Amino acid sequence: MKFLKLLLLLFVLPLSAQQGGMWIPSLLSGMNETEMKNLGMKMSADDIYSVNHSSLKDAVPQFNGGCTSEMISPKGLLLTNHHCGFSQIQSHSSVDHDYLTDGFWAMKMEDELPNKDLVVTFMVSINDVTAQILEGVDAIPSEAEKQKKIQENITKVTASFPKEAWQENKVRTFFEGNQYILFVTETFKDVRLVGAPPSLIGKFGSDTDNWVWPRHTGDFSMFRIYADKNNRPAAYSKDNVPYTPKHFLPVSLDGVQEDDFTMVFGYPGKTQEYLPSFAVDQIVKELNPAKIEIRDAALKTQDGFMRKDNAIKIQYASKYASVANYWKKWIGESQGLKKSNAVKIKQDFEKDFQQKVIASGKQNEYGNLLTEFEKNYKEIAPYSLSRDYFMEVVTKNTELLSVGYKLYQLEQVYATKGEQAFNDRKDNLIKVQADFYKDFNKNVDEKVFEKLIAIYAEKAPKQFLPTSLTNADYKKLTTLLYSKSKLVDYAKFKELLSGDAKSVLKKLNKDKGYAFVKSLADNYTKNIAPKYDEINLKIVALQRTYMKAQLELYPNSRIFPDANSTLRVTYGKVKGYAPKDATYYNAVTYLEGAMEKYIPGDYEFDIPKKLIELYDAKDYGQYADNGKLPVCFIGTNHTTGGNSGSPAVDAEGNLIGLNFDRVWEGTMSDIHYDPAICRNVMVDMRYVLFIIDKFAGAKHLVDEMKLVHPKKK
Repeated sequence: MKFLKLLLLLFVLPLSAQQGGMWIPSLLSGMNETEMKNLGMKMSADDIYSVNHSSLKDAVPQFNGGCTSEMISPKGLLLTNHHCGFSQIQSHSSVDHDYLTDGFWAMKMEDELPNKDLVVTFMVSINDVTAQILEGVDAIPSEAEKQKKIQENITKVTASFPKEAWQENKVRTFFEGNQYILFVTETFKDVRLVGAPPSLIGKFGSDTDNWVWPRHTGDFSMFRIYADKNNRPAAYSKDNVPYTPKHFLPVSLDGVQEDDFTMVFGYPGKTQEYLPSFAVDQIVKELNPAKIEIRDAALKTQDGFMRKDNAIKIQYASKYASVANYWKKWIGESQGLKKSNAVKIKQDFEKDFQQKVIASGKQNEYGNLLTEFEKNYKEIAPYSLSRDYFMEVVTKNTELLSVGYKLYQLEQVYATKGEQAFNDRKDNLIKVQADFYKDFNKNVDEKVFEKLIAIYAEKAPKQFLPTSLTNADYKKLTTLLYSKSKLVDYAKFKELLSGDAKSVLKKLNKDKGYAFVKSLADNYTKNIAPKYDEINLKIVALQRTYMKAQLELYPNSRIFPDANSTLRVTYGKVKGYAPKDATYYNAVTYLEGAMEKYIPGDYEFDIPKKLIELYDAKDYGQYADNGKLPVCFIGTNHTTGGNSGSPAVDAEGNLIGLNFDRVWEGTMSDIHYDPAICRNVMVDMRYVLFIIDKFAGAKHLVDEMKLVHPKKK
């Protein structure tokens, strides 16, 4: 197949060492391996990915579908970020046993805490199935019918590809639909909490330092995978035994220096590196500002309550952090895109692209791509903005509305699939919402609603506003919904859902809260979503062709597929950077820096008493570096959401750090990677070991690991 020959070429061309990119681990031989060795790597591509023997990929599972983790002992010990394990730590916490505040350490295996629904997924093999998935697709003229045929082929290949009974097949698209890869995976369902530092360590700096460098955060938590007696996945059972991994990562005690090779292995969630300039311009000027304003209002309101009431702080800690994460990311992303002149860079590339189209005689295939992009992005603009307002206000940041929207979807299930499907969905919803209401506070959400509904009504495109928001009195509306709706209480919520489908729907539609949500959702599904989907389908088709054209017209370029939550490798070096004039940031931080930020009693910058005592005594054990304790370091690895918890390994594959963030100036790397300012942030493994050993007194966990001195050979 012509495309696959081009793809192969991309991975075998020898180029000088470069950085940036999220590469498929099974395709590292050739160009990538040469680059990596030029940067200092001492491993082979086969050491990183192999189906014939254990390799690094066997030590790097996806954590609960959204983060990355790594195996660090032969007894199933697993490491990930504190913020990745935060909801599990929170779920075991109470006012009496506040593991968020105090930390948690299992001093023996019997003390490790089971976690309902927590899963860890290993990637077993990577298999190109492009030919099978695209079979019969080219001859279909309609884009919608093409997508339907592709889905049919995916279903067929997923069902027929060889695997073990306990494994799964998952097909994912790459290069905007020009390539399809099948991953054989296995998922473990008995994952127990082993250890977590206090939030004053695991979240030190909290929201103020999020996306910021210098950083002094011990962002880690520890779990253990349990398996059945055959070392295979099994539901939780007291008879399960610690999982024996195919590979686990040795931990380096030698740390890092400027220009050391680093490789980050993980499951990056989503990037959009190949968007046209029209899309990036829309993100910077319209979409990001709208989402930032909504989340800013929600966060300020929640924070006001959390600072006054510790019970509310516990309830909202995880939710607040989740909302704040992308709020701050979008701010940095917009600033970075402007500072790096990303739109102009895209426009310059598009001029060159158009010239290559003409020079290659490909006008019939690619000559109108940019014109069509411009037309469709202009047409979709008000629908995209309206969609973002709806999603941010209704489904993500106002809890009453998000519950109501789930019930709206339940009503649609009845209309499309009948009563049995309705009852199954209803029963599951009742179970799931129990945890939701445990952390719901009516007074907090009422104030959030009042703020956000006003922004929605005043800022969203007027032509797509529902009548229920036209000339509404927001204060009266808020009071009405939160005093009359049964959606604000779990017992009343269950009462609403009691009975057969018709009686449930009758009760729902009489509820003030549900009726309001339904007015918003009906408006969205009727006036916004259909046209958005119609235009977006055209853009998807254009993007696929644009990607194909770039692969054809730039055969010698370093082109990697956008992130899609599949296993990737990114490599680079430990490197400081200059974010602005006359300012340079070093690549490594130390505990002294945390003490400089120390504010007694502050929820972001307080420091536990024992850590202060260890610092004063300089009692760092074997984890010190010339008398100082390293905390975090930065590198040029190209990461994004999903890489949280990813292992950072050295030139020989030893664990040196744990990825947990990016610098604020470089968060635009999801759209435009700039090696001058894009840096990923990692907690140094020596700090992790120090906290486990010296601070927590859990040296038995360190003793499980294989500690090495690769620089002292």
